[in-house]
Amino acid sequence: MSPIKTLIMGAAGRDFHNFNTVYRGNKDYEVVAFTATQIPDIEGRVYPAVLAGDLYPEGIPIHAEEDLEKLIKELDVTEVVFAYSDVPHEYVMHKASEVNALGADFKLIGAKPTQVKSVKPLISVCAVRTGCGKSQTTRRVSLILRDMGYKVAAIRHPMPYGDLAKQAVQRFADYSDLDKHECTIEEREEYEPHIDNGVIVYAGVDYEAILRQAEQEVDIVLWDGGNNDIPFYVSDLEIVVADPHRPGHELTYFPGEQNARTADVFVLNKVDTASPDDVIVVRENLHQLSPNAIVIEGASPLFVDDPAMIRGKRVLVVEDGPTLTHGGMKYGAGYVAARRFGAAEIVDPRPFAVGSIAETFEKYPDTGEILPAMGYGEAQVRDLEATIAAADVDMVILGTPIDLTRVLKIDKPHQRVRYELQEIGTPSLEDILKEKFGK
Repeated sequence: MSPIKTLIMGAAGRDFHNFNTVYRGNKDYEVVAFTATQIPDIEGRVYPAVLAGDLYPEGIPIHAEEDLEKLIKELDVTEVVFAYSDVPHEYVMHKASEVNALGADFKLIGAKPTQVKSVKPLISVCAVRTGCGKSQTTRRVSLILRDMGYKVAAIRHPMPYGDLAKQAVQRFADYSDLDKHECTIEEREEYEPHIDNGVIVYAGVDYEAILRQAEQEVDIVLWDGGNNDIPFYVSDLEIVVADPHRPGHELTYFPGEQNARTADVFVLNKVDTASPDDVIVVRENLHQLSPNAIVIEGASPLFVDDPAMIRGKRVLVVEDGPTLTHGGMKYGAGYVAARRFGAAEIVDPRPFAVGSIAETFEKYPDTGEILPAMGYGEAQVRDLEATIAAADVDMVILGTPIDLTRVLKIDKPHQRVRYELQEIGTPSLEDILKEKFGK
């Protein structure tokens, strides 16, 4: 029989992992193309032969998802694999209907074929949506494990926006590694806080190779999930973060609901700033999805160097980009800080947006009066810098996970907002980790 002609729909993450674990070296299938969405400028590349294996000496082309219909027809595609995350269930079924109408099968690959088993204990931290507070939860877990005497590495969900062959296995131990690998703002936001805590970070494209290297130098592996994707690895403990600011999303987003159904522990985060009624709704939904999971309530207290500087000012609020865009959040820690500390006005950034930042507002019109810190490449970083410079404000409030002044120039007074997970009551994450992994 001829191999099944397969197209993988992705966003430079789960799609590559599915290929590496299920299709690479598999003569029953011929992967004829990837498509890409969500992230700017990742189409038009090739998944390189050095990663694709012997069956693909020319590599595999990556196209824009807008070309899906044309690709299915021109390449005579039999099977389409959906392999990206943080999308509504309804969206997935619209894509399934589109693919089926064109005569191809639509496929979702389950966890078992794609999850790699570690020889070391492995903890995963995932979420039901982007922007729930997964990163701060991961940092909290890493520090608890370190205090327990374990050496820990965080393996971060992929963000391979550059040269894929060079990014196969990446190790980050200090800031010089970030420069060496030419990390984007989005990558720095995830890696820098770990490095600040003395935790090694691994990332890249080939996640079995990444795991095997990390295992050589640590006692426990920590999967730092992203974009509400499911873990790439078999978990000994699965922690899933939920957000009461978006009640109901834990039931209606893919594959966040899958994470909720496999959770051992829930962190119901941001209860200090959410409506009590919404907290109850999310708690009940989580119980419905995984009735035996432990639920920990958490807060995200804000820390600002000089809150008095904000009072009475006209401010520009800059927040984490993906959380505002496909994450669908209307605001983040920067907005909360501006309101809490008495800003006179939160100035709408859209009249000042230039280049790719203006395009982001067009694509995500609900972002509103918050500036998303988009920085997937050098040009986008410069557009972000120019937008901030053009804004007619007294002060900039930075609600991003990293200090943006490390990667761009901000010529206005600014205050950075920091936030960490603070568990409420018992059991705590420390209680659970000591019971599971205590020496």
